[in-house]
Amino acid sequence: MPQSPVPVFETAEEISAETSVVVILQTAQTGFGPRAMALDTEMGGILSRACADTTVLAESGTCIDVIAPQTVSARRVIVLALGKAEAVTALSLAHAGGLLAAHLEGKGECAATLVLDPIAGIGLPGAEILARIALGMRLRRYRFDMRNRRQRAGADRTLRVQLVGAGGSELNSALARINAIADGVEYARTLVNLPPNHLHPDNFHDHLEPLHEAGIDVEILDTARLGELGMNAILAVGSGSVRPPRVAVLRYRGKGGPAQPLAFVGKGVCFDSGGLCIKRGEQMFDMKADMGGAAAVVGLLIALARQGSPVHVVGVLGIAENMPSGTALKPRDIITTASGQTVEVFDTDAEGRLILADCLYYTASRFNPSVIVDLATLTYSVMRGLGSVFAGLFSTDDAIASRMIAAGEAVGERFWRLPLDRAYDEGLQSPFADLRHHAKDMEDGDAPYAAAFLRHFTEDRPWVHLDIAGKELADTDRPLGRQGATAFGVQMLEEWVRSSREAN
Repeated sequence: MPQSPVPVFETAEEISAETSVVVILQTAQTGFGPRAMALDTEMGGILSRACADTTVLAESGTCIDVIAPQTVSARRVIVLALGKAEAVTALSLAHAGGLLAAHLEGKGECAATLVLDPIAGIGLPGAEILARIALGMRLRRYRFDMRNRRQRAGADRTLRVQLVGAGGSELNSALARINAIADGVEYARTLVNLPPNHLHPDNFHDHLEPLHEAGIDVEILDTARLGELGMNAILAVGSGSVRPPRVAVLRYRGKGGPAQPLAFVGKGVCFDSGGLCIKRGEQMFDMKADMGGAAAVVGLLIALARQGSPVHVVGVLGIAENMPSGTALKPRDIITTASGQTVEVFDTDAEGRLILADCLYYTASRFNPSVIVDLATLTYSVMRGLGSVFAGLFSTDDAIASRMIAAGEAVGERFWRLPLDRAYDEGLQSPFADLRHHAKDMEDGDAPYAAAFLRHFTEDRPWVHLDIAGKELADTDRPLGRQGATAFGVQMLEEWVRSSREAN
């Protein structure tokens, strides 16, 4: 599997004499701290003159690049603007770190020392400031590349960063968390970036090896076991492919974790052609990413396990390919799901809710979770309704929904709550089965009907449905990542799990 060089972050007491690139962290209102002042004196006031225009420092992520005189040990000094002190947040710091990483890469730099002087007006401890910038740097540095022939400079391209200006133990603890988050985000991105001939139901379990290494138990339910469990919906979705479906069950229990787990269910359609209701060609180009929900669950568990989070978590991944063939699922098929409810199928391109139906019921009935959260690239309508800014959130619990939305705002993965109402059940009535699997007009706000359908399989557990369609891929570079997979949902859920634990 392609591996991107992971930046190395080390703590230090002071700026080393061997440092060639020094990065000073600065807000618009605050003057230089003692380390920056000493460096400015050594440079003959060049640094203070370069930062005379405070409007430049007001734009978070701006890099002011100064070539140091020959008398100075540092070859280059960069002032990283953090914006106005009162507007600095964990998210803005991560974005600034991402822009710094892009700036260093553009200059061909692979080593730097980040210097944090005391900054007034920021309501975050120094360790958190440095760690969040480091997170942004790491996420921006991730790349996916399967080329066998590429230009190589011959040098080690690993970014090595010294962090100066925060207490060692506190900084080490903060770095442990952000490195765990980055591990999860990066691995989820890699899963989504892999082409469909490299990641499919036959080998998905091979790509779960990092979970074993992190202390997470992995159980694979094959077709025989799915049949025994009555999981006919996921079997039907995968019936058109030569690669049969599976369900992966992931379990992590940190020290001190409660008996009742949190449960996360992910849609893992490794390629979605639409089945017999086949998609248009241009709609299929990104369908390797239809397993973005499952990838996010994998990334979340890695993030929690590698930081030793004291939680109990279960992940359930519904893994399949939706392909057309003589054995494929057909419109008007009636399926008996694992819950015993029968479902009349119409558009075979609405396969995700069938997979989730069996996985949600299995999760609720086997694990007795305190909360179930599912993630799925599920509907075109949520993309049309919310555009590129928000993903859709449906929930049976107001408190959970509010805290989850707040977690998303904190990390830049934004959700908008959409209606989950029994009135939508009217559109799911079938004269021949317990449910039809989508409303008669899928163009007419299908996302709430999909949520209403899924609710029938949750066994009345507290439940959140995250429709992340359109958020799994980015078509341009962004501060926290390059073009390609985003791992949307990993950071939000890690933040939600942590904030929920601390609140209890």
